[in-house]
Amino acid sequence: MAYFAASCDDVEKNTRFAESLGLDYPILSDPDRNVARAYGVVTETRKNPYRWTFYIGPDGRILYIDKKINTKNAGADVAAMLKQLGVKEKTKRRKKK
Repeated sequence: MAYFAASCDDVEKNTRFAESLGLDYPILSDPDRNVARAYGVVTETRKNPYRWTFYIGPDGRILYIDKKINTKNAGADVAAMLKQLGVKEKTKRRKKK
């Protein structure tokens, strides 16, 4: 499984933001908004993207779109949806002594 964020900001701004939060995942940059338009999060009347979460299967098909993001509960909400979609939990590796 892979996860990432996408933003309409440029690479430099996203890099600074990711570093400031110590993120362990990439933020993809789409400053021209081409991908954002293709996914419907930016429209002719809405320049700032909607904060939606897309769950995409291994075959590239969209399994679910969460359009009601609550930033306070986002982590728990994503974990619950992954479980509902049948994604297996990541097993923790034991540290070697």
